[in-house]
Amino acid sequence: MDLWAYAKGLTLDFSRPGKPTDNAFIEAFNGRFRAECLNEHWFLSLDDARSKMGKRLSDPLCGEA
Repeated sequence: MDLWAYAKGLTLDFSRPGKPTDNAFIEAFNGRFRAECLNEHWFLSLDDARSKMGKRLSDPLCGEA
């Protein structure tokens, strides 16, 4: 990832470990995604998870409050 960022002229800026408040939007999304999507499905494989979550994320109602 460092090489890719360097080649694109980008600077990486990571959140500090143990500081989820550094990016509250992402933390809120992760919590909603876990509660609304991941906790509702069984996955048989990584491909199965990608397929199910891809369909879920393409649903216009997914993520709406």
